[in-house]
Amino acid sequence: MSDATLHDAHPDPDDFAVQIADQIESFIVAVTEVAKGDEPDSAVPFLLLELSQLILAGGRLGAHEDFVPDERYEPDAGPEPDVDELRERFARLLEPVDVYSEVFDPYVPRSESVPCRISDDLALIITDLRHGMAHYRDGRTNEALWWWQFSYLSNWGTTASAALRAIQSLVAHVRLDSPLDELDGLDTDSAAGGDEALAEEAGRVMAAEIAEPLGLRSLRP
Repeated sequence: MSDATLHDAHPDPDDFAVQIADQIESFIVAVTEVAKGDEPDSAVPFLLLELSQLILAGGRLGAHEDFVPDERYEPDAGPEPDVDELRERFARLLEPVDVYSEVFDPYVPRSESVPCRISDDLALIITDLRHGMAHYRDGRTNEALWWWQFSYLSNWGTTASAALRAIQSLVAHVRLDSPLDELDGLDTDSAAGGDEALAEEAGRVMAAEIAEPLGLRSLRP
């Protein structure tokens, strides 16, 4: 199925698969454009909007009855596109707020928070979505919906929710004129409980220092 047939001349706008594919394609295109860094002042607001819209698509997938693929084994979707450049671009674009703290599973008693990176999250999400899109472009609609639903429940849904919480928290800190706390050496490259000291990620990141380059403004005059 070629790009020309991805959006048929007369697609049914009420078709669930078309709506989900459109939302996912829109996210992939928008986030890839943000990663180019042409408009750094708009990076965080764009990510807040795009992640929110993607999670709506994920919610629809999660609430839907289970999709059943046409074949027992997944057809070959071709090689996975490299996302290292996208990850590195976001790491540079979001420094020094790329690293954040997240609880992996809120239903596990006494869960400890773990360090994560928004740049890693976005690369993982894009990888999962592109995999399903490869099936969709080749006309395997049920396979694409099954993959997007499965990976939403098992992987990218949790990741997107965590990244959105981090972005929303960042926006709230800036818009409400509330300085970010010291990051205390939070670093995803250091294993929990390891003997090596955590590399200092940043000293004290003040909202005033990150608001302008990330396109955010305080709500106060």
